[in-house]
Amino acid sequence: MRKVMVYGFLTILLSLMLSISTWAGWDPARKQKEKALVQETVTSFKKADSTMQLFFDKAYGYVVFPSVGKGGFIVGGAHGDGWVYEKGTFIGRASIVQVTVGAQVGGQSFREIIFFKNKAALDDFKQGNFELNAQVSAVAAKEGASKDASYDSGVAVFTMPRKGLMAEATVGGQQFKFTPK
Repeated sequence: MRKVMVYGFLTILLSLMLSISTWAGWDPARKQKEKALVQETVTSFKKADSTMQLFFDKAYGYVVFPSVGKGGFIVGGAHGDGWVYEKGTFIGRASIVQVTVGAQVGGQSFREIIFFKNKAALDDFKQGNFELNAQVSAVAAKEGASKDASYDSGVAVFTMPRKGLMAEATVGGQQFKFTPK
């Protein structure tokens, strides 16, 4: 009898936990909120650097990460979700994961846009054959910065700080996952 009660209690507890997590993740307006954040991010980059419009016009594709959270103390990490565009059309979602090691302390969030010069570069990203390492430098978005920026292996990366403070001298890399719409 006691065994039946324990199993019954565990079943109820598990069902409750699953239903709460399902309910908490359900937001009928989520897509609209995400789209607004992506548009706000694009607008912020263009406002910070009026010449960035050329990248949006000429790039074969791009991915917009409205917010990437980052933190660390010796070992650090970051994560964010974004939207992927091909020739200006939304084609899916992406996630970014970053791991770093080195002298670091603090936390911050930033925005990131990655431009793909051609179909081959975007296809590499979509197929999961894409990661950024310490050799690829991101350009901080500010007036005129995109004039001097260029593609490296078909990719150009721009970042913009949001909030927080982090001091670091690290080595690491960013990995991405693409999910078609």
